[in-house]
Amino acid sequence: MDNILEIIHVSKQFPGFLLNDLSITLPKGFIMGLVGQNGAGKTTLIRLILNMLEKDAGEIRVFGQDNIIHEHLIKEKTGVVFDQIFYAEDWTIRDTGNAISVFYENWDHDLFRQLSERFKLPSNKKIESLSRGMKIKLMLACAFSHDARLLILDEPTSGLDPVSRDELLELLQEFIKDGERSVLFSTHITADLEQIADYITFLQEGNMIYTGSMEELLDKYQKIKGRIPDLTWELEQRILGLRKTDLGFEGLVLRRDAAHYNNCILDKVTIDDIVISHSKGRGQS
Repeated sequence: MDNILEIIHVSKQFPGFLLNDLSITLPKGFIMGLVGQNGAGKTTLIRLILNMLEKDAGEIRVFGQDNIIHEHLIKEKTGVVFDQIFYAEDWTIRDTGNAISVFYENWDHDLFRQLSERFKLPSNKKIESLSRGMKIKLMLACAFSHDARLLILDEPTSGLDPVSRDELLELLQEFIKDGERSVLFSTHITADLEQIADYITFLQEGNMIYTGSMEELLDKYQKIKGRIPDLTWELEQRILGLRKTDLGFEGLVLRRDAAHYNNCILDKVTIDDIVISHSKGRGQS
């Protein structure tokens, strides 16, 4: 089994929103970033994977098994870190480990203690007194302590300081280093993904704009800048996310076309550039 996660023609409709026919594959041993604006469908997709929502169509397979028929077995091997902690605020770190352990057959108390020490989480400290970064580390310690093979994170770096974010990214890379585990990582901080993600899935208003290699996505576009007199009608139709000012214009063009724009400045793009430009529209994508 080479794929840890397979999403096959999955759809989910709410009043005013449709998550439309998504097909995504995450191989084992890799990190996939999930990006898009608020309301794009990222959290809906995560909740469908975890069977917290009922899909309208399609199939979701985790570890090669149907996520509904084999829900218990899948959740035994899946760790989840949301943007908010759901443990009781008056629990201590020790209480948390003891409470969560009853839900997992493979819970390792010694590993939880070791991770708590590594993350500088004192066993007698209450959750209500933890910083946001420490709460994220506590959720990670719980995920790692039941031998999770898939880690799903929904906006875990939001509100973290740069040092805590860097520590989290290192932990995720360490998590997959044996080649048998994978991470699905939803975040608005796309610079984090550019450091660690192998794959990207980009959602916009419930539709999938792209899923595949991070490198291929970044290589698909180039940023273009130029003077207004050089902005021909033909060029304007080709620019994605066109922005015009009195000083000039900028946006994205497909790399395959970039050689034709000799009077313009061409540069590398970021994931942020791609998400923002798609939200503005126009041009080829």
